[in-house]
Amino acid sequence: MLTRLGPWVIFSIIVAYFLVLIALSWWTNRKGDSQDFYLAGRKSPWFLVAFGMVGTSLSGVTFISVPGLVGKLDAQDIPQAFSYMQVVIGYLIGYLVIATVLLPLYYKRNLTSIYQYLDQRLGLSAYKVGAFYFLVSRVLGAALRLFLVALVLDQFVTGPLGVPFAVTVAVTIILIWVYTHKGGIKTIVYTDTLQTAAMIAALLGAIWAISQSLNSSLGDLWTQAKLQNYDRVFFFEGGWSDPRNFFKQVISGALITITMTGLDQDMMQKNLSIAKLRDAQKNMAVFSIILLIVNGLFLFLGALLYLQASQTGMELPASSDLLFPTSALGALPVTVGVLFIIGLIAAAYSSADSALTALTTSFCVDFLDFGKKGRSLEEQVKTRRWVHVGFSALLFTVILITKAITEDTSVIYAVLKVAGFTYGPLLGLFCFGLFTDLKAREWVQLGSLRIPMLVLVCLAAPIISFIVDYNSAEWFNGFEFGFTIMAFNGLLTFVGLLLLSYSEVEEG
Repeated sequence: MLTRLGPWVIFSIIVAYFLVLIALSWWTNRKGDSQDFYLAGRKSPWFLVAFGMVGTSLSGVTFISVPGLVGKLDAQDIPQAFSYMQVVIGYLIGYLVIATVLLPLYYKRNLTSIYQYLDQRLGLSAYKVGAFYFLVSRVLGAALRLFLVALVLDQFVTGPLGVPFAVTVAVTIILIWVYTHKGGIKTIVYTDTLQTAAMIAALLGAIWAISQSLNSSLGDLWTQAKLQNYDRVFFFEGGWSDPRNFFKQVISGALITITMTGLDQDMMQKNLSIAKLRDAQKNMAVFSIILLIVNGLFLFLGALLYLQASQTGMELPASSDLLFPTSALGALPVTVGVLFIIGLIAAAYSSADSALTALTTSFCVDFLDFGKKGRSLEEQVKTRRWVHVGFSALLFTVILITKAITEDTSVIYAVLKVAGFTYGPLLGLFCFGLFTDLKAREWVQLGSLRIPMLVLVCLAAPIISFIVDYNSAEWFNGFEFGFTIMAFNGLLTFVGLLLLSYSEVEEG
């Protein structure tokens, strides 16, 4: 696919955008200290956090994948349409739980890492297991998101210039490291705001350009989309065996939000950088409303892209994920192509930069015990920067492994599927801590053997969940868990902890 923007022009746009991020990073960190890396001195403006979190939540996966989902056909040749909005409705329920249950808990305990709650409530083993699952979840999620963006860059920019895919990935990660390694969350709050604005500008620019190219008003295009059944939101038929079932997707969306936002250090770190609980709750309310609107606009864009392809004879790409980039860089005006490139890079950076910061924070606080051990400030800063480098290298490695084992770029559901297995134990641990007054035995003595039972339960739950999910269609008369495997995974963890539980009064 040829693009109206040459590779060198696109490369120049990326460099210019990166220089803006560097300047913003320098400006935000002029008077920063080490603690600003973790929580920005708890002085982040809540409205900036709310707007910036939209970009982090959307990421490059939503930016590219969601528009392509609209016209993607199922086995019965029925388009996916706006069925993804059912998941988004579930998101709203999840954000309500976060604002009313989890945020008050985190603020009351004055946490830097949210997994410190598990230490205070359930003990050291639960704490380390929870932090471990976050690290695994966020590394895989960030790598999958960057993988998709790197593929687009490889096809339209670096590939035509003869640059190997591995070099494209390496340079992308290095650029992210450069502007985050010093400022941390204090920088992220401002860069995320810029990047969310860039993504929304690209979205609105593409919608406007398509309406102009088809010489139709947005109202007329919406009518045409309805005639193609692209506007359908609710899918009640098909029962629980249908992955698009309304109740299944709403429940999944709520669970995804509670775990991937409320139990995720990356997303909660931004909230905890706000001074007051009330402002953090206002942040969640405003953020959820903006996210609902923006997801709806991305789906509307997807409907317009398929209408454009059918009316202009544009050949649809093999992967639905490449529909938006193919149109923006090959069929729409150059200005839209420029906005798309900026939006794409913004989407990539807005998820990966905060992921790197959160991974570094969690590892330093949860595993290296920063704040507990007598390290000097200089030693902490030096160690933290090496940890930042280490996670950058790990992301690079995981992306290359992903490239080696798959060429499928339909990763939005892959990201959520992986989350079902990695966030499930976190869901079980937090629910056990919040909804019972029991403790779980961390170790069980069998003769001369001391067995880490809590750890084994949290490792066994996702393994059993994977086996059940893999065979669910055969075992349960066609039923497939989909995203709800996270609930099953969390339930297994919860039940396992109950079997190990005891009353502190009884133990005393």
